Amino acid sequence: MTSPKIALYPGTFDPITNGHLDIIKRACDLFDEVVVAVADSRDKKPMFTLDERIEMVQTAIQDLDNVRVVGFDNLTVDLAASLDAKIIIRGLRAVSDFEYELQLGYLNNSLDKSIETVYLMPYLKNAFISSSIVRNLLKFNGKTDHLLPPEVQKIIGGMKSCTLQ
Repeated sequence: MTSPKIALYPGTFDPITNGHLDIIKRACDLFDEVVVAVADSRDKKPMFTLDERIEMVQTAIQDLDNVRVVGFDNLTVDLAASLDAKIIIRGLRAVSDFEYELQLGYLNNSLDKSIETVYLMPYLKNAFISSSIVRNLLKFNGKTDHLLPPEVQKIIGGMKSCTLQ
């Protein structure tokens, strides 16, 4: 019997968007298990806390059987090793993402030769969505319901009464 193919999808997910969810669903069709790894990323000064981001991801993926969520604050390759994941999923929206993602893939492989990076593209309707675009809209009370999973939109809507910064 072969061991299950576990893929790790790391990111800040500040917040998780329809583009992220698109990549997760595609990965679910390719791998036995997908672990969405939410990075602490304090240096990026995220809008949402790690716990809030984990909650949003868990809510967004609740109907997907072969996905789980973890938080992390160490090297991605170290997390992958601890989970026995040999595949790292990265999303590519545009050519501008490619150079950075390629360098990151090479870096991860230089740190752990058993790691392979698989690049997935979202559907065209989600290709322009980024968490930074969503955060900018949220700061100015812009419309985001077409960019976020409905469950996540609901969570953020509840947080707006607590004032997002």
